[in-house]
Amino acid sequence: MLDDEGRELYAEHRFSGRQLEPDLPPGARTVEISARLRPGSAGEWSFGVGGFGRMTLTVDGRTVLDGTFPRETDDPAVVHVNPPVHTARAALTSMRPVHVVARRELVPGCGRATIVTAAPPDPDAASALAAAVEAARDADAAVVFVGTTEHDETEGYDRTGLSLGGHQDALVRAVAAVNPRTVVVVNSGGPVETPWREEVGALLLAWFPGQEAGAGIADVLFGLAEPGGRLPTTWGASLADAPVTRTRPVRGRLDYADGLHIGHRAWLRAGREPAFWFGHGLGYTTWEYETVEAPVKAAAGDAFTVRVRLRNTGARAGREAVQVYAARPGSAVERPVRWFAGCAAVRAEAGRAVTAEVEVPARALRHWCEEERAWSTEPGPYRLMVGRSAGDLRWEGTVTVEQWAAGG
Repeated sequence: MLDDEGRELYAEHRFSGRQLEPDLPPGARTVEISARLRPGSAGEWSFGVGGFGRMTLTVDGRTVLDGTFPRETDDPAVVHVNPPVHTARAALTSMRPVHVVARRELVPGCGRATIVTAAPPDPDAASALAAAVEAARDADAAVVFVGTTEHDETEGYDRTGLSLGGHQDALVRAVAAVNPRTVVVVNSGGPVETPWREEVGALLLAWFPGQEAGAGIADVLFGLAEPGGRLPTTWGASLADAPVTRTRPVRGRLDYADGLHIGHRAWLRAGREPAFWFGHGLGYTTWEYETVEAPVKAAAGDAFTVRVRLRNTGARAGREAVQVYAARPGSAVERPVRWFAGCAAVRAEAGRAVTAEVEVPARALRHWCEEERAWSTEPGPYRLMVGRSAGDLRWEGTVTVEQWAAGG
């Protein structure tokens, strides 16, 4: 921290170029971040400084960026966490250290978050792809990491597409073409298009796992842990296939005409087949659904239990997420084609059978009654379905809901 005359008021050594809200001593006027960079490759490097107000960036005393950048947003996440970064380029020599200094004058109402970035020259895409193919060709197995970043996914705006972007799809296809034992790890926070999904040996969704990502993914890939997760969303083959995509208001108004039909319910109403259904997920073993016990009758407003006996038919222990879905044909109120009603996870050793007890809560069969302005349960027959996902059902039966008190 520097004062009006550039005198140092406060200093500390940090290991990151992202300083969100540094301490502000009395009289502070400028935030300064300096670092010594030892470039691993020669060429035009990209440097950046993020924040608001007057900012400068020098490389070995040479000014490469100098400008005033006003705050043009009221989003606190942008102001205090992720301000826009403005970039400039400078030619560097391999392994010759340079001194990088970024300064930002503090402006009232613009936060203190300051970011300094440095990136090596972009590799030639064709050369990088060729190198990846050569490495994969002779490998026992290939692991390709693709995904999105905080610049693609954020709470601050909607995405305009589901493509991974760049050369990522081409990379996956090129590697898979020379090595059938290709595993693709998708690091994203939401659905993305996977046009190569039928061409690869396996697909693992990582879901932005955080600082233990490397260790966790390695455990799964080497079989020390099972990929036991199940999809909380439905993934379309392409954005064009998705039944609900309209998110931009027209003349200041956005009608939520989808009503109950969102997520997998929208896909079912539209009669479309996604790439991966809600609830989908594979592990390292296989399961046979042997028997299902469900009540024939249930009291309106009461929960009931569906018992599913299944057997691990694979060669190793595993985990299965048993899912129950419900439907109400001929309902007097609007209903989805079917909807998620409950689930239970079970584990079993190879060859062993286990029983999953899935509780279907009373609220799973309720609907909002406009006349009574309260939640209500419609009596009559409901279809129950048991399976591995919203699109992979193994059993179907009927429970009749009656207006009588439990035990009466």
